[in-house]
Amino acid sequence: PLTVGQSNNLVVGQHVFAIGNPFGFDHTLSTGVISGLNREIMSASRRPIQGVVQTDAAINPGNSGGPLLDSAGRLIGVNTAIYSPSGAYAGIGFAVPVDTVRRIIPQLIKHGRVIKPGLGIQIAEDSLSKRLGVEGVLIMGVMPRSPAKEAKLQAVRRHPMTGAVVLGDIIVGMDGEAIKTTLDLYRVLDRKKVGQIVTLKIKRGSDTLNKDIKLAPLPD
Repeated sequence: PLTVGQSNNLVVGQHVFAIGNPFGFDHTLSTGVISGLNREIMSASRRPIQGVVQTDAAINPGNSGGPLLDSAGRLIGVNTAIYSPSGAYAGIGFAVPVDTVRRIIPQLIKHGRVIKPGLGIQIAEDSLSKRLGVEGVLIMGVMPRSPAKEAKLQAVRRHPMTGAVVLGDIIVGMDGEAIKTTLDLYRVLDRKKVGQIVTLKIKRGSDTLNKDIKLAPLPD
């Protein structure tokens, strides 16, 4: 088995080695350096992956899931993605840092999935919020028996008398950090833990409110 290293002490310019099966050529080794740290890339589900390691070691389709090693042969990351207009090596590859892997793997072994913290809300896409002139994350729905329900957050609804659409609460901050888009919300939530209490800053009509909410695990 590989010796597991650390990723919190990596430096730009450090030599690295990538192992994988690019284009089906198994047991391929490529070399390079760390080109950047704490990058952010987008996952296939359009959620941001933060803190990734950028390298110029040749990483191509088939390298994903393979190890990124330091010069002592220690695991420092898991090759994940490339940036390439053509779909092939362009000198920019990304690996999830091993410190993140250490945190995630025990959850996968125990639960079969990553337990992510959530508020228990359904949110509007940024394009809809923009059309409505909303800056922040618009709450479209509140799940029953959720932290949002307990905090009495309000979703988009119809006025009982006129039938007009009434906008729900708009999340504009969490724990002092500004929330302007759904990506901002995901970035902040990804640094939180289930059971942690966060303070939401929301706009409700002309009022600005602060709500303390205990994060719950997202449903399957």
